[in-house]
Amino acid sequence: MQAITFPPYDYNIQLQEGKEYIFDDVRKKWVRLTPEEWVRQNMLQYLIQVKNYPATLLAVEKEIHLGELRKRCDIIVYKVARPWMIIECKEMGVPLSEQVLMQIVRYNMAFSCTYLIITNGSYTWGWKVENGRVEELTEFPEW
Repeated sequence: MQAITFPPYDYNIQLQEGKEYIFDDVRKKWVRLTPEEWVRQNMLQYLIQVKNYPATLLAVEKEIHLGELRKRCDIIVYKVARPWMIIECKEMGVPLSEQVLMQIVRYNMAFSCTYLIITNGSYTWGWKVENGRVEELTEFPEW
């Protein structure tokens, strides 16, 4: 497990028809502020501000096809023009179970990323997948 402290950020939040929306700086659009979206936005700011990942190399809610199923990956990080990391975000309070791990493993079948990360905002787990070996991370990957 890795400890992550989300950086302070002045989020742009507004009320539309009685529901909260947050401006996603990566997608450049307003999105419904759900508990999972709150974790996703904080993770994006962690990647950009703390780890210095280029915002232009982040894809949010990228659609993938798994057979006939259409799914969306929360965050994909690209490096050297290839998917390098998948991050699956869950709302705080949702346990990071084997089911969540299997979800990201299935998503990785479409990408073959080196790094797999799951987070619920409170806890974060990560793995490096390389040459058929899986190694649990003790620190978040540097850019």
